[in-house]
Amino acid sequence: MSIATLIIGETGTGKTTSLRNLTPETTLLIQALKKPLPFKSANWTPIVQGQRGGSVLTTDNPQTIVSVMKKSRRPVVVIDDFQYVLANEYMRRTAETGYQKFTDIGRNAWDILNCAMSLSDRVRVYILSHSTTDDFGHTRIKTIGKMLDEKITVEGMFSIVLRTVVRDGEYWFSTRNSGNDTVKTPMDMFPSELIPNDLKAVDDAICAYYSVTPATPLRAVGNAAST
Repeated sequence: MSIATLIIGETGTGKTTSLRNLTPETTLLIQALKKPLPFKSANWTPIVQGQRGGSVLTTDNPQTIVSVMKKSRRPVVVIDDFQYVLANEYMRRTAETGYQKFTDIGRNAWDILNCAMSLSDRVRVYILSHSTTDDFGHTRIKTIGKMLDEKITVEGMFSIVLRTVVRDGEYWFSTRNSGNDTVKTPMDMFPSELIPNDLKAVDDAICAYYSVTPATPLRAVGNAAST
């Protein structure tokens, strides 16, 4: 069973930037929305079908995401802008009436999350998504429709939920529940309430906690079909 971590936060609070110290050769980055990375990223190259190498695959297709995750031999998988997997499908289907599209969106999201937790024991999956705060000040992952919020409760599927925090111009991850959010981490995994906004450091801490070898690919990195 793979180790899945959910990271939520408002736009511009450092979710994608936290990838900066990960190694592209051992990381599969799935972008639901194609956009430049917010750090120097010459080594983060696109995956091209039939060619060797590449670390970045741009797709919002749930079936493709599940298929690529299952085929990947890289120990780290990152899904960035997860909320756009939901939002893009919703926007493509705005002309449809009825509730079927919401059922489909919820099921597709569940398929991705379930797959993220069902890979090899050595794989770590990081799902980065926007957050939303309701009128009562409660913050959670941003979704579409009641199926994910009421029937599934996305954060309930994870043992590790981090939230981005910006204080005095410094970027952090929150590791402890504020009483008004969905943050949670295993006991003693992280040393403090706020830790540096660095996904490599988070991955190292998770590997140490669960006695996982952190950086070794499951087998040699090949072409796009075996990312």
